[in-house]
Amino acid sequence: MSNKLNYSLSIATPDGYKNTPRQKAIILTGVIGLFVLVLTLFNLDTFSGLTLYTSLSLICLSICSYAIDLYVSKPEGIKNNGVWFKSISSRGLYGWLTGVVLTLFYIVLYFYPQYLGLNLNGGANTGLIAFFDPLSRLLSGNPASQWFVYGTLYTIAILAFGFKFLLKYRHNRYEQLRTYSVMFFQLAFAFLIPEFMARLNSDTFSLPYYDLKNIWPLNYYNFEQYRVDSMISAGDVGLAILIFGIASIFIITPILTYKYGKRWYCSWVCGCGGLAETAGDPFRHLSDKRQFAWKIERWVIHSVLVFVVLMTTAVVHSYLEADTSKYWLTKDVFLILVASFLTLIFVLTMIFKRHELGKDARYGAIGYFIIIMVLFAMHYVSNSNIFLFQAETLRSTYGFFIGSIFSGVIGTGFYPIFGSRVWCRFGCPMAAILGFQQRLFSKFRITTNGGQCISCGNCSTYCEMGIDVRAYAQKGENIVRSSCVGCGICSAVCPRGVLKLENDSMKGRINPTEILLGNDVDLMDLVNQK
Repeated sequence: MSNKLNYSLSIATPDGYKNTPRQKAIILTGVIGLFVLVLTLFNLDTFSGLTLYTSLSLICLSICSYAIDLYVSKPEGIKNNGVWFKSISSRGLYGWLTGVVLTLFYIVLYFYPQYLGLNLNGGANTGLIAFFDPLSRLLSGNPASQWFVYGTLYTIAILAFGFKFLLKYRHNRYEQLRTYSVMFFQLAFAFLIPEFMARLNSDTFSLPYYDLKNIWPLNYYNFEQYRVDSMISAGDVGLAILIFGIASIFIITPILTYKYGKRWYCSWVCGCGGLAETAGDPFRHLSDKRQFAWKIERWVIHSVLVFVVLMTTAVVHSYLEADTSKYWLTKDVFLILVASFLTLIFVLTMIFKRHELGKDARYGAIGYFIIIMVLFAMHYVSNSNIFLFQAETLRSTYGFFIGSIFSGVIGTGFYPIFGSRVWCRFGCPMAAILGFQQRLFSKFRITTNGGQCISCGNCSTYCEMGIDVRAYAQKGENIVRSSCVGCGICSAVCPRGVLKLENDSMKGRINPTEILLGNDVDLMDLVNQK
């Protein structure tokens, strides 16, 4: 009788959000599979390929079964019940422990793979790495490396948690399509195709391990000499991959961003974004929404972009020749081309788009441009090997601090602490370039119907990029932000249908420079321009 009297019918239940006995059993199944992986670190001889497949299957089965039990029996619609009350998703004890464990795993994976069983002397692997040898030999014919282990676990996480995402957002066709997209690109382009390419290699034919969807500058090492040489030596196939990589930067990327915004890559293709959207979905609300964080974001991500441009210029310059009688693309010609291209972008932006940039953005662009041009001029005039062209120093510094620490250790390990898009928001140079294109000339924007907004704040809460969407919606202002990845969650969680993702002409945008109150602007005239 007491249980019936204490039972609450309130939507906001006071009893908390706890796992049911069945859900606890499902979680235990996944823990057993994970425990087997941990046991392999102790170099036990009782494990085989069948054990590997069983362990990974238990983990996937646990995630998928939990999602089915959690969502299928409930009505369609976004369910974020208890997200601020669960320890793992509210920076509680479990959240911090998860973040610490993930961070430690990434540190060992990146810098101490021998502790995972990788034989650095070319001998047989042991431990966790050896556990993945059968699968690696099946796909590529080679023993596993720490990167194969990482890629396998990464792909499983996107597929399993992608299934959970599909069930959670099954009412929203846009979320369904883009989730299928990131699952496909991760499985095919990032995992299977590179392994199959490695199987094609022989003593006379060699292709680099190449993720076809990773475009410079995200794939910052793509134009290093050993990779360029290997692609050229591979004949037509390698040359086609090299040309595709260059065309992706100057042709494919700008066209797609103009038509669809940066979402075509960041939310539909990119593996970093794919993991953030699937495995990172329970932590999306933890992103910092303060204006202070926005200011830091703009300076940090564009500084990384400038760094990678200088580093790549230095690397390519280091292996070019100076003899004009043998080569048309010499060291000096390359510098002139890079300087001319950067100058063209800067001049066109300052002439035609300066009114769309904030004061700090204009000053920052001018400052960075002057620094780059001064460095180029100093090197060209003095013909000395100044710091800018210490290629190996720049490459190793970028690879360690940005490629490893920022994108790997912090970017993924800190999901339960800072949210799921730390790397995409603060560090990814690819996101910076696409954001620049999206902000200034893309047709994509999120339109708002301010008259319907009830200021519930769902949109801002669940924006993983830390955008205060509600502030735009309340003013009826279009959202045309460089950082927006077009995931569409703000629109999906809006109870009033205020937000809509659109690809339309540049006309009719309601920008922050417009005065939306009073009689100074005819809003109907702006709307009719669309």
